[in-house]
Amino acid sequence: MEHGDVRPQVTVQELGLVDYATTWEDQTRIHRLLIDRKRQEVHFPDPVVPHQFILCEHPHVYTLGKSGHSDHLLLDEEGLDRVGATFFRINRGGDITYHGPGQIVGYPILDLEDFYRDVHRYVRELEEVIIRVIAEYGLTGQRLEGYTGVWLPPDDRHPIYRKICAIGVHLSRWVTLHGFAFNVNTDLSYFGHIVPCGIDDRDKGVTSMANELGASMNLEEVQDRLKVHFAHVFHCDLTDHH
Repeated sequence: MEHGDVRPQVTVQELGLVDYATTWEDQTRIHRLLIDRKRQEVHFPDPVVPHQFILCEHPHVYTLGKSGHSDHLLLDEEGLDRVGATFFRINRGGDITYHGPGQIVGYPILDLEDFYRDVHRYVRELEEVIIRVIAEYGLTGQRLEGYTGVWLPPDDRHPIYRKICAIGVHLSRWVTLHGFAFNVNTDLSYFGHIVPCGIDDRDKGVTSMANELGASMNLEEVQDRLKVHFAHVFHCDLTDHH
């Protein structure tokens, strides 16, 4: 952190299962407030910067980033209805991804000028949070050169690299938007309806903690550990939203 010993304060919102569109509206509202604060158009009564960290699950939904290709969604409208999913085009980086029940979706909305001004470091630190969480369960996560997200390397049971967490972000005036999708108990069959993150290499796929460990995980416990590691990696203090 580049601002002495003062640790940024980040408010955590744990929303449970919530509609994607609703969360998108909340994200953009908070994002706008942080940008307006920088422009001195809004004067908050509390001097603490209102950084936010939203944690939630979504009903089945596919989102396509601004650099993505629509043909990476392999379903038409009728197909989306058949599998009970929705589709959104959004302004994060990256291609298409899936959100659904059993997946922890994290949306840190931070003014990075209170942390550091380095977008690549920000993405690496999001990856580091997930790597530390899964290490507690005996899983070795790693980064792959040229790709974002957290991957598991090939092993005796799996001959390919498996992505366990996708990351896609957008920054405006150093304020972050979007975040990560961490597969815990995710129904992986839904990834079969897309080209995940635009990656169709035969030596790469997707996975979840439950798939790797052979048992359903306690989602609340995993989320609690994620908060602990987020605070450590980002050198911040988390407070619950009331």
